[in-house]
Amino acid sequence: MTETRNSFAVGLTVFAAVLMLLVGTFQAVEGLVALLGDTLYLVGPEWTFSFDVTTWGWIHLITGIVVAVAGYFLLTGAVWARSIAVFLAALSALTNFLWLPYYPVWSVIVIALNVFVIWALTAHGRDITR
Repeated sequence: MTETRNSFAVGLTVFAAVLMLLVGTFQAVEGLVALLGDTLYLVGPEWTFSFDVTTWGWIHLITGIVVAVAGYFLLTGAVWARSIAVFLAALSALTNFLWLPYYPVWSVIVIALNVFVIWALTAHGRDITR
């Protein structure tokens, strides 16, 4: 018995992979901005997870590069990439949640994109490998 691929599900998975490339790039740029011009971000009151802006820059730069690489491998259809991509999208969302005091609007946008990626990969990610 051959199973047919749901083109909608495959499209969502490809879109999620492209979003991961985009989110990873956004996050890496966010990290570069924090590293190169740390006076751009306004540091408000002390929070539980208060790091130096330079430290946040390195965290965002590394996370962004890893998320973008996972998005690339997700486009290749690698089975392992789907699980890694869900984990990294959750890590990226968590990182941006902790970054909320520094740049709230941008963080909420990136979190929303990561939630969509997680949904698309967990609900329909299996169809791209068939």
